[in-house]
Amino acid sequence: MAKDNNTEVKELLNAGVHFGHLTRKWNPNMAPYIYMERNGIHIINLYKTAAKIQEAGEALKKIASSGRKILFVATKKQAKDIVAEKAKSVNMPYITERWPGGMLTNFVTIRKAVKKMATIDRMKQDGTFMTLSKKERLQVDRLRAKLEKNLGSIGEMSRLPAALFVVDTTREHIAVAEAIKLNIPIFAMVDTNCDPRVIDYIIPSNDDASKSIDKIMTAVADAVKEGLSERKAGKESAEKAKAEKQAAAETKETEEAAPVKEEAAPKKAAPAKKAVKKEVKEEEATKEEE
Repeated sequence: MAKDNNTEVKELLNAGVHFGHLTRKWNPNMAPYIYMERNGIHIINLYKTAAKIQEAGEALKKIASSGRKILFVATKKQAKDIVAEKAKSVNMPYITERWPGGMLTNFVTIRKAVKKMATIDRMKQDGTFMTLSKKERLQVDRLRAKLEKNLGSIGEMSRLPAALFVVDTTREHIAVAEAIKLNIPIFAMVDTNCDPRVIDYIIPSNDDASKSIDKIMTAVADAVKEGLSERKAGKESAEKAKAEKQAAAETKETEEAAPVKEEAAPKKAAPAKKAVKKEVKEEEATKEEE
């Protein structure tokens, strides 16, 4: 449901999304999104933030409805839990621990590590794990815990994501650099100390307060949910249309088959007609002879 712009701005204001960094820490490229300066702190223009949330939401909705994945990245303490919770709610992969270098550019190797984790799980299920010595079991358990911590949430990601959502681009500069290298679109919460030029869809906002992060992440998750429900509805309607088409084709076939049988009967009667004519001719011939 579309909200009134003023209502949305008020909500953003209450969440503290407008607070930027100290004026001396600013990035001059963020000037178009800065409303004013107060007590040595830059204030973000929330009308622009609201417009950018809508723009990013539309793009994320399209990606989600196409069935592709969006990777959420946030390793700072105040964003970790919020991002993990929101990403889980829409069934998307996320990185909240240290960003594994080469996560995107060296994806093949990262996939191997994920497969290793799956192999350990299989060993535990089929009993192979118990045949190892106590020391080996301990080592394997430690390895599994380490892999789970760093890569647990991307276990189901079989290919590169269609987009990246980043909280604090300055902190996650490696993730941003890798995405740029692979031409993966980047969505990000950008504060007054970040460079917006490298980001495809920027959301100018306070990326340090958990309340602000929660507000933006809720809007993002809602857009993704909308896209997923559209995809589900599309699939259902396609299946329904397919079933209807099949049923129509079957009824058409049965209708066509019925007249064919009826037409086939007169064809069999044709030789009988010939026989009758022949008999009549023979009778006429005998009469003439008499």
